[in-house]
Amino acid sequence: MKQGIHPTYYENAVVICSCGNTWTTGATQPEIHTDVCSACHPFFTGEQRIVDTAGQVERFMRRLRTKDQLRAQARIRAEARKLAEEAARKARARGEDAQAAYDAAYQKALAELQH
Repeated sequence: MKQGIHPTYYENAVVICSCGNTWTTGATQPEIHTDVCSACHPFFTGEQRIVDTAGQVERFMRRLRTKDQLRAQARIRAEARKLAEEAARKARARGEDAQAAYDAAYQKALAELQH
């Protein structure tokens, strides 16, 4: 082996997990910090846990909530349109202003469905 090119080898290097578990091993660093170990990894423990890396899970959940909210709003508007069309049809049958009945029923349905 060439002299002076190899890193220092520590026979009793300490590995520290974020869960608090520690053990010793051989390594080229005297102390190693890790996020997950066999004591806390979901594969070994059988529990469901999401390891968040740089907020990626939170960003995904935020996008998912936004999409769900948009879908819910679209469903509310569609239901309000159906109710307003029914009100306009009834108003037309009675000989009243169908557009005014549609507008009033749509606003009322939106207010009721959003709460």
